[in-house]
Amino acid sequence: MSTLLIPIIIVLMILVVVSLVRGIVAFMQGTKEDLNRDPGSTEPTANQLLQNKMMFNRIKYQAAAVIVCAILLAMAR
Repeated sequence: MSTLLIPIIIVLMILVVVSLVRGIVAFMQGTKEDLNRDPGSTEPTANQLLQNKMMFNRIKYQAAAVIVCAILLAMAR
């Protein structure tokens, strides 16, 4: 069972890094747009929505990785 859980942890770690990088890229692009945006506008931009989505995905993948690690530790005892 641990031989199955270790690759799952690795995949989840890769997904966390990908989500983090995509969120940072969306943040950098959103910053450029925010500088050129109308100051009275309160609607979120597409990049802000993408950034929010990517950061939420990162949290989900991290939680899944923690759960898999907890299962792996429980099985080791």
